[in-house]
Amino acid sequence: MPYDPSAFPPFAVTVDLVVLTVRRHALCALAVRRGEQPFQGRWALPGGFVRPDEDLGQAAARELAEETGLRAHDPSAQDNGAHLEQLATYGDPKRDPRMRVVSVAHLALAPDLPAPRAGGDANSARWAPVEELLQQGGYGRDGEKAAPLAFDHAQILADGVERARSKIEYSSLATAFCPTEFTVGELRRVYEAVWGVALDPRNFHRKVTGTPGFLVPTGGTTTRQGGRPAQLFRAGGATLLNPPMLRPEV
Repeated sequence: MPYDPSAFPPFAVTVDLVVLTVRRHALCALAVRRGEQPFQGRWALPGGFVRPDEDLGQAAARELAEETGLRAHDPSAQDNGAHLEQLATYGDPKRDPRMRVVSVAHLALAPDLPAPRAGGDANSARWAPVEELLQQGGYGRDGEKAAPLAFDHAQILADGVERARSKIEYSSLATAFCPTEFTVGELRRVYEAVWGVALDPRNFHRKVTGTPGFLVPTGGTTTRQGGRPAQLFRAGGATLLNPPMLRPEV
């Protein structure tokens, strides 16, 4: 029998983005207020439909640029774009009231970023602490009524945060939250913000500087944090940390 595509129900594919950064020593995610139905006026993750002529990675990079102005990192170009990786796929038949929609979520990480710009069907965008976005009563700002994130975006965000928390244990991904040159203290504050714990400065310094390939001294120093000049580092060539940076038990 010949293949008949009309025998199968149509469905759409979207990409949703968990964009994380560290602002004012807190782990924050990009949230957009939806300007259209469904869930008009509710806060959501940025994202959109995959176009017929693009693959999933291209769609995620396009949405990242449209919604935030960020460029995805291109390893072959040695650029300083945002880290972007595929997170998970979400396909509950009732996740979108419009039609059957499967979302392929992506995780994006970048250093402290300026105020975002809204694009697509969003009428405003902001960085919000992940703890506020995921609180049980929902999220609201400036006196507005709190409501859960649109669609299944609370679950997607929670999964993205856990991915980031676990990956910085065994990989050098924490440096994606840092500028090109950073101090050990700035890197420690990334770990503290992502994990939500306080770390002993001396113990942390010993671990990160003693992990082969994790950090490379630049030869420079900075006083941008006040006090005595602090040594500057850049990310080394290691992608996996041995030994790993294990999360403290809380």
